[in-house]
Amino acid sequence: MCLAIPGRLVSVDDGDGLRMGTVDFSGTRQTVCLEYVPEAEIGSYVLVHAGFAIRTLDRDDADRTLALLREMAAGDPGGDTEA
Repeated sequence: MCLAIPGRLVSVDDGDGLRMGTVDFSGTRQTVCLEYVPEAEIGSYVLVHAGFAIRTLDRDDADRTLALLREMAAGDPGGDTEA
């Protein structure tokens, strides 16, 4: 299983033969490879796994995914202990 995080593409660099971009993840910015999402433009939301944007998604999907991740982070890290 893998975990991919949605973020908003804030810049694109097509130099040096490899399409790269900066993605904003709720205030944290990271450079990612955009080769798998040639349709992504500045302002697009992309799903990023291990430094690669693997697909584009609309803002509603990104917001829902981020809400689920926040909910998981706020939950009990030990899981449900009731049997």
